[in-house]
Amino acid sequence: MATDVLTEHVLVVPTELFHRLGYFQGFSTEVDRYLGQLLSPRSTSYRPRSEMETDPDFKQLIPYVIFTTLAADGRLLVFQYTRGKGQGESRLHSKRSVGVGGHISIDDRTCEDAVPYAEGMRRELDEEVAIDCPYTERCVGLINDDETPVGQVHLGVVHLVELERPAIEPREADLLDSGFVPIEELLADLSRFETWSHYCLKALFDRETSPGVGR
Repeated sequence: MATDVLTEHVLVVPTELFHRLGYFQGFSTEVDRYLGQLLSPRSTSYRPRSEMETDPDFKQLIPYVIFTTLAADGRLLVFQYTRGKGQGESRLHSKRSVGVGGHISIDDRTCEDAVPYAEGMRRELDEEVAIDCPYTERCVGLINDDETPVGQVHLGVVHLVELERPAIEPREADLLDSGFVPIEELLADLSRFETWSHYCLKALFDRETSPGVGR
């Protein structure tokens, strides 16, 4: 019984549903095409995370939040950090990232009226960062990466948070070397970033490959 209590159950959807809605590799901006059905109670379930990490029949839904703001000279700045060894996904340790977020847990079903995904995203942000200024948030895309073992069992839901000023601090010690960096510097150093961040930076902010959705 104790083992059952300690086992984390996370939100997942059948990989087959994702394929039926329209398979893609990389980044998709078609939020409306996927999100409603992926987050429907008819599609989701909560299963042991330890099993889901190696079961490609399911995709764990992960909110992936990117923070941006403007410098005094008008340049776009993006929050980035290096993943420490204390973060949950060991396969991503020491990778640079622009995404903050994590798994949606069965414990995020706080009440009948709450949406577990939204509750889980808020919890993850509260645990990882402190924001001390007004901001706006919007969902801008999804990420799928079946070319890596981590990506095969996860599906990222990308949220863009635009801050009034660079007033954000990490709450987790394992968000190492964090801070806002001009987008040009990040795009010039993509090889050091985890795959999801690579996809997001190219799709959202690289004017040579996409129109972008940033400011």
